[in-house]
Amino acid sequence: MQAIPTSPEPPRASVRQLFAYPFRIFFLSMALLSVLAIPAWVLQVSGAIQLPLAMPGLLWHQHEMLFGFLSAGIAGFLLTAVCVWTQTNRMHGVPLLLLWGVWLAGRLSLAFGAGWPEWLVQGLNLAFLPLVMMDAGWRIWRAKQKRQVPILVVLGLLWAMQIGFITRLDMAFSHGALIMAMALISIIGGRITPAFTSGWLKRQGINSPAVRMIPALDLITLLSLILVLAGMLAGMPRTTAILSLIAAVLMLTRLFHWKGWLTRREPLLWVLHLSILWVPAALVLLAGSLLAGWPANAWSHAAGAGAIGGLILGVIARVSLGHTGRPLVLPRGMVTAFIAIQIAALLRVLTAFKFIPWHAGIGSASLLWTLAYGLFLIRYTGVLARPRADGQDG
Repeated sequence: MQAIPTSPEPPRASVRQLFAYPFRIFFLSMALLSVLAIPAWVLQVSGAIQLPLAMPGLLWHQHEMLFGFLSAGIAGFLLTAVCVWTQTNRMHGVPLLLLWGVWLAGRLSLAFGAGWPEWLVQGLNLAFLPLVMMDAGWRIWRAKQKRQVPILVVLGLLWAMQIGFITRLDMAFSHGALIMAMALISIIGGRITPAFTSGWLKRQGINSPAVRMIPALDLITLLSLILVLAGMLAGMPRTTAILSLIAAVLMLTRLFHWKGWLTRREPLLWVLHLSILWVPAALVLLAGSLLAGWPANAWSHAAGAGAIGGLILGVIARVSLGHTGRPLVLPRGMVTAFIAIQIAALLRVLTAFKFIPWHAGIGSASLLWTLAYGLFLIRYTGVLARPRADGQDG
């Protein structure tokens, strides 16, 4: 009797595999934090639960989304990408476990650290970004890649905003951090989005040279965002508003040159373009808040939920496939996740303008955010916890 061929069993998932590459553990942890922290904050502000937080609830929410969620995304992406850029061996194993432990200690200290010494909570939370910058900076310096220096500069400014925020509990520093987050989007999103778009258009037989990257425009946009930060910290609202509008026009010009409308058939691309479009939207809303009294939480949620939340979800969905040796084909349900995160951002902005009642607005936006990142966890946990599909290391 002829034996019936059997397909090989898929590699088993393991905790050890999560520490084989930075993107694995940090993308998974970031998504898990978001689906836990967002509902927890809603329950906290509604009075349903009382967490032993180390800072007031609203400030905890802001800190965790900017310096917990975002910092994990930065670490996962940057510590993975910088190895490719510099042709150096990745951080993995015990060093990666220790770095992740620093990140986790910060999250636990803020969520359950009521009554802890301030210096301990602050120290645990301020240690993470410098460690990320040191690892990336050492590799960049050894490879003499001056092109990567602006990323380190912006990360340094982001860390400075964290220092101000966690030591003074002043929302001005969380707003400054949002500006620097948009600056990071300007740099990194400005590299990968047109490059991925051009490559996809070429494979589709479409005119890929239509996608243009203009280095001078990229630099001016970045400088304009840093000037927005400077104006904000200097207490110059009119100047900050004008600079915000200038930065918005520059960002829109770049987006026009990237021809995002040509990618409407590819979710892994249109989610990047659509998410970056929230950057100029947030800058216009910021100008409106300074000049016309528009609610400040409108621009902050356009930046936080729309630009940061949307772009991170799109990037991790792609990177998690590409760096595990899998084809760039979205798992089932991820288009729904991309749509949900965009609607969540829109609802949050409309709630800020009181077009939607507050409880209904934050409740529905939070549910959609949790759905989006929950779908990522469902579809990608196995991808991140299993060896590469092509058998290569990492």
